[in-house]
Amino acid sequence: MTAGLRVVEPTPVLRVRDLVKEYGEGDARVRALRGVSLDVQQGDYVAIMGASGSGKSTLMNILGCLDVPTSGTYLIDGADVGRLDERQLAILRNRRVGFVFQSFNLIPRMSALANVELPLVYGGVPQAERRARALAALEQVGLSDRVHHEPNQLSGGQQQRVAVARALVTAPALLLADEPTGNLDTASTHDVLQILDRLSESGRTIVCITHEDDVAAHAKRVVRLVDGEIVEDRRQAPVDGPPPRTAAG
Repeated sequence: MTAGLRVVEPTPVLRVRDLVKEYGEGDARVRALRGVSLDVQQGDYVAIMGASGSGKSTLMNILGCLDVPTSGTYLIDGADVGRLDERQLAILRNRRVGFVFQSFNLIPRMSALANVELPLVYGGVPQAERRARALAALEQVGLSDRVHHEPNQLSGGQQQRVAVARALVTAPALLLADEPTGNLDTASTHDVLQILDRLSESGRTIVCITHEDDVAAHAKRVVRLVDGEIVEDRRQAPVDGPPPRTAAG
């Protein structure tokens, strides 16, 4: 008998309620976010879009625990970020959020393997375990043959794939990508988007900040910001990824 049973909704990976972010004071005050509310469930792939000045970068910084809102609440995996101190925030960023930036942000004189291991070093993971996890992450992005190469020995596409592996190595609740193809040529863009597609198909939760329609077309959901407010939030059937490429890129 099912009558009277209460269906328990799964806890969203992200829950944002009435986020407001203001900069400056008085006549110089700028409201970058104007009451943004958003839920992202496990396994979703969300593209957050908007023109320059729309508030998407501000929202990304808050979602990544790199900034705090003026008001409103933000929960990640059920944890209220506003109640965490600096040490707890640093642990949450390291363990629960994987970052992929437009500019790669790799350490120049370190190998791909060492770059991927870095979050695990900060997390206190033993050497043998972090080496195994980093190698597995690099294999996942198709760079098993580049583990000892430094960034200047890699193409832009390969550097971004190292950055994706670094973001994955902690098994984060959220993969947060900020314009991940902004510095890549067409072929490398295809490679990175294929990897994100595969991660999404495997159940990874992804939020991608982008202004490019071609990138957003790979997402399951598009959220559009204008002047700090959500004006569109729609589901879509993601495009099929391009066929696999055999050449390194």
